[in-house]
Parts: sequence; C-alpha cells; structure tokens
Amino acid sequence: MKTRVIPIPQSRERDLSKALVSRYLSRVIRAPSVRSFALLGMTAWFAWLLLPKPPLLDGISFSQCVRDRNGKLLRVTLSADQKVRIWTPLAEISPDLIDATLRYEDKYYAHHPGVNPLALARCALDLLRFHRVTAGGSTITMQLARLRFHLHTRNISGKLEQIIRSVELERHYSKNEILEAYLNLAPYGRNIEGIGAASQIYFDKPAAKLSRPEAVALSVIPQSPTRRALHIDRDNHSINLAQSGWYDRAKIDSNAEFSMRDFQPRMQTEQKFLAPHFVQQVLESSHGRDQIITTLDFEKQRAIERRVTDYIASNRNRSIENAAVLLVDTRTMDVLAQVGSADFNNAAINGQVDGTRSPRSPGSTLKPFVYALALEQGLIHPLSILADAPRSFGEYNPENFDREFLGPIRACDALARSRNVPAVELASHLAHPTLYQFLNTGDVHLPKPESFYGLALPLGGAEVSLQDLVRLYAALANNGELRPLRRIEKDRCIGRPERRMVFAMPGRSQCLIITSSAFGLEISMGAPIRHLLAALPQRRYYFRSSTVCARRGRNRAYRTCRRPDQI
Repeated sequence: MKTRVIPIPQSRERDLSKALVSRYLSRVIRAPSVRSFALLGMTAWFAWLLLPKPPLLDGISFSQCVRDRNGKLLRVTLSADQKVRIWTPLAEISPDLIDATLRYEDKYYAHHPGVNPLALARCALDLLRFHRVTAGGSTITMQLARLRFHLHTRNISGKLEQIIRSVELERHYSKNEILEAYLNLAPYGRNIEGIGAASQIYFDKPAAKLSRPEAVALSVIPQSPTRRALHIDRDNHSINLAQSGWYDRAKIDSNAEFSMRDFQPRMQTEQKFLAPHFVQQVLESSHGRDQIITTLDFEKQRAIERRVTDYIASNRNRSIENAAVLLVDTRTMDVLAQVGSADFNNAAINGQVDGTRSPRSPGSTLKPFVYALALEQGLIHPLSILADAPRSFGEYNPENFDREFLGPIRACDALARSRNVPAVELASHLAHPTLYQFLNTGDVHLPKPESFYGLALPLGGAEVSLQDLVRLYAALANNGELRPLRRIEKDRCIGRPERRMVFAMPGRSQCLIITSSAFGLEISMGAPIRHLLAALPQRRYYFRSSTVCARRGRNRAYRTCRRPDQI
C-alpha cells in the first residue's frame, strides 16, 4: 500500500517556518546567558553617556629606578605593594612588543569602544551551546579595567562592572593612553608587572630595545602569567606552546622567525644592587620620583671599587681592612663615584656604614684652610718665615708627627710638609673668622662649642665627614666658591608627568674664601705637587687610619682608609 503524500500549501509552509524561527528565537532570548549579555550591552550604552572620568594610574605605586649618567640601571626598588613595576611611556616601548600584544590579545583594539560586541556575542553562543566559554571576549580595555580596579570577573556582576569601567575608560582616555596604562600594569609572572620590569628582569634591557623574538615571548605571558613566566632553568614549554599559538593567530611562519627551543632568556636572578651607598643617599633625597638619572659614572665607580679591593688585599698585613673613596668633578660638583666601604655585605668591617658620610677625625686635612684664612687676613704670604719650634699654648703643647722640629721654615714648605706647630701658631691668630667659624660658614656643623676643640682643631680635633671635606677642597679649585655636591641630573626629567619635579639642591653656593687667597694657597703648595694634593695625609699612630685628598685636572679624589674598629 502506497503512502499518500498530502502536499502542504505554500502559505502554510511559510507560516510553519516562521513559527519554528519564532520558537527558536524565543528560546534564545529566554536563555539566561543571552539576557545577561543583552543587559550588559544596555548597561554599557548608559555608562557611555552618564559615567564620570575614572582614574587611570592615580594612586598606583611604581618602583624607583636609579640609573647612572649613561642610563645604566643601578637599582630597582619594590613598589608600595611589593611589586617590581617600572613606569615606561608608550613611546619607549618596542613597536614589536606593541604589535605582538595587539595581535595576541586584541586585534580589533583600534576599532571597538572598549567592548567587542562580536566577541561578547560569541561568548553568549558558547554558553548557550556548550555551557562554557571556549574563547575569551575581553578586550585590552576590559583587562585594564580588571587590573586597575581589582575586579572579580568570573561572575555576571563582576563582568558587568568590568564592561562599565571599560566604557568609562574609552570615553575619557585615548587609545594610546589606555594601551600605555595596560602595558604598565599587565602581569608577567611572580611579582613582575609591566613591560618595563619584564624586559629588565627577563632580558636585562629596556623595553625600547626588545627584539621581535623577545617581544613575542613577552606578549603571551599576561594571559597566563603563572604558567608562562620565563625561567632560565626550565624548558619554558608552556610559553613555547603559547608562542606557537601567537604565530598561528598572526599567520606568520614561526620557522622563519624564532623558536623557543633555541631561546634562553638572560634573566637577572638577583635584583640590581650597584653602587649601594651612593644609591641609598640618592633615594633618601628623591622625593619618591619614579625614574632618577644620577651623576654617577658607573665605569669609574667599578674601576675605583676594583682599586679599593686590590688596595685592601695588599695592605691587610698593616691592619687596613676598609676604605672609602669619593670622586668629584670640581667644575660641576658632580659625584662621579662613591665607594662607602670595601665590601657592603661584610658585617665584620661594618660594610653597610657609608664611610664618606661618617664623621671622623680629619687629621691634617684642615691645615690648608688655616693657611688660606691666614692669607686672607694678611697674616702671611707664601714665602713668610714661620717657626717650627717647641711652643706652648697655655696647657697645650703640640708636636710634629715625626717628633722633630725644623726651625725657621717658609709657609709654603710648612704646609707642604704638614708641620703641626706652624699651623697651630697661625690658627691662634685667626679672627673673624676663626677656623671654627669658617667651618660653620661652610655648613660643616660641629656638635660642640669652639672652646671644646680649642687649637687642636687644625690637627684633627673635631670629627668631619669625607663629604664635607670634598666640598671644602673643591672650593679651592673653584676660586673660593663653596658649592653643594650634585648626585641627581635635575635637568634630565623622565618618568610619569605628574611625578616629574625639579630637585632643590641641598645648600647653596657661597663665597667661602676670596679668590686671591685660594689662588695663593695653590701657589703655596709648590709646583711639584700643585696637581696632586697628596701631601696632606691624616695620620694616626700605629697606622690606624689615614685620609688623602688628590687632584688631577677637574677631578678630585678623596680616600680614607681605616681599621675595622674605626667607623
């Protein structure tokens, strides 16, 4: 028996099709996921119209980066929330890194208003069909909103707030500003945040100098920073897979570009900790600025550190265990090198104590200023005859280091040979200013009154820091003008615009000695040692410590050596 086919009228067929489509759409619309995403879309529209300008990076703490005058990184501090987060403007980020990040994270970044409707629709269909999301729908703006406002986006309410915040950001900030903020907050494994920190730690270079392979390797980390963080002692399998996925998305032949199997990151296993005493003093006066360019010349710093190490090794049999050196350009007063101790990490010699800042007896190094004041006050000229003979000043009976007396001696020779008695004799006649008043005028603040030191002051009777001696000796090279030391290149401001500031240099320039007196003092030192002022060591019995000031051209070096018990 044949089955009879009853034809359906065409109009009725159309009605049936409409009914099926209507029923399907009704099911889709009634689906919770679709209604939720529709609600998100409506909320985003109202957010675009009504919400105020949100903060972008206000309140975010960044690491402080201290660099030498040539850009060499000396120290990176932790941020307030214990992250390594180095501020890097978009203009100083490798174009390859920017391109790789956009290709991998958000290839429609330049065209969407903070939320990608197509990506959200895809997520909605995935939820409807598979009850899970097979591909993320977050844009770079949405990721920035999550990072910036610490959002929990695994539920509908969190996702709703993320979209609202994204629309806020897009309305009030440019695409470049948003991308710049994202690249400075994106996670790159462990406590590393931002491309500036990642490039320094993983590759020991600034973000501007990243190669294309390095940029690709870093661009895939933020999506899964825990699994994909680079390790120098692992095979980096997770990031290798992610990097292969990057090439698939970008439609680039990975064999022609780069393979993780042939790649080893030059990770910095330890944080930069160079020129520790110098950097510590810079940070104390940095006012919290993110990026600090200093006057230090790291090549000179490293050379002096090697010389100090060699000097200590060759003089350890003389009980010399520690030393401090300060190198200054007297024309600009730039500190080019500062070695505070022979070994910062050696507790036996109190290595963390900065020997250039510790007050200690200056010995004979104050004698030139006694002669300069005597020249200024008209008491002597360089060829005046002074008496190097036994002399009593009340109950004070000064002696020379060699316990001998030379009799009549020219002033220039008495200074060059560091005779004690002539210096004390001149100091006893100084007035307005005395040596004590002169030191106070030069911002060398002595804790006791003048009567406490008496005439022992020219022979090291008071404690003065090496940095104070540097400023005083530099005044001789600057025609008597006393200037503060410079450690920060205040004219080279980098970092976030709101954190830029001009540093007020401590102290001020002032005329300490009149020009003719300073020049006369240089003449009095004599031609053989005019350019190497090493004739004024501070000495103690049994060679316990010594201080030497040396000049060559524009640079002056100041060295102090001591036993470990001489802080």
